[in-house]
Amino acid sequence: MGSVRRVGITGTGSYVPEKRLTNADLATMVDTSDEWITERTGIRERRIAPDSEACSDLAYRAAVHALEKADFDPADIQLIVVGTLTPDHVFPATACILQHRLGARATATLDVSAACSGFIYALSTGYQFLAAGTYDNALVIGAEVLSKVTDYQDRGSCILFGDGAGAVLLQADARQGEILSCVLGGDGSGADVMSLPAGGSRLPASHETVDGRLHYMTLRGREVYKFAVNKMAELVEESMRKHGIDRESLGLVVPHQVNRRIIESASKRLELPPEKVYINIDRYGNTSAASIPIALDEAVQEGRLESGQHAILVAFGAGLTWGTVTLRW
Repeated sequence: MGSVRRVGITGTGSYVPEKRLTNADLATMVDTSDEWITERTGIRERRIAPDSEACSDLAYRAAVHALEKADFDPADIQLIVVGTLTPDHVFPATACILQHRLGARATATLDVSAACSGFIYALSTGYQFLAAGTYDNALVIGAEVLSKVTDYQDRGSCILFGDGAGAVLLQADARQGEILSCVLGGDGSGADVMSLPAGGSRLPASHETVDGRLHYMTLRGREVYKFAVNKMAELVEESMRKHGIDRESLGLVVPHQVNRRIIESASKRLELPPEKVYINIDRYGNTSAASIPIALDEAVQEGRLESGQHAILVAFGAGLTWGTVTLRW
């Protein structure tokens, strides 16, 4: 077996639509209020893509930003992996559409479906190909247009979700943003905790599924809360222990932006001060697979990660799925 190559993140990028849907806006649509939403979720507004834009449109803009920061020619991309639960189509893969729009040549393309853990699964997939020597670079994206599958008659879920995309460029033998490890997991016994019931082969589209509003996301909030708090704390502790990271050398935890109370509860359990945990859910809501790469890009732009510091990216979502990627910046 050959040696494992070093793989690093050489560029980050993100994109969110211009339209803002505030808590006050939602209060005119369902029985809720700004105070109720903010207290329970930490969300104040979220971004909404126009009707004319699909997942690949948001992904393209985030990808261009990442490639520009890395000064990398799109034509030279060898692998594109898109994590999303809202692809343009059931098939072809959104990664294929993105490859054509970017003008990449001879590129392998695939989508990864792991809901809110989608970017971590996609990043791990890209890393494995580069570490093994199959490819020298990979464009990895988390992109979502959750507004297209959000039920704006359900006040328990419609307050949570927004649209956006984030991207990273991976390159072999790069020291910046070096990936130290990837950990993935899943438990299908919790598959019904969060789901989009219809539209697949189990419940194909029909008058009944449309009338029953089965093409929108459903979730059981209390179960999500308990699972997410426990899993985030467990995964971060495991990563710190594995790599000998103490609280002083830990630069930043970048969690999936699921709910501010969940993130703060897990951070308290980990005894991490606020400055060690990146939170932007107040501005974007839960953007599923897009949340971590958007947050990572913002953290990099803000100078929240210094050279040599460790960063832990941690996600948990429908499936149930979860995962971490540990970096040395």
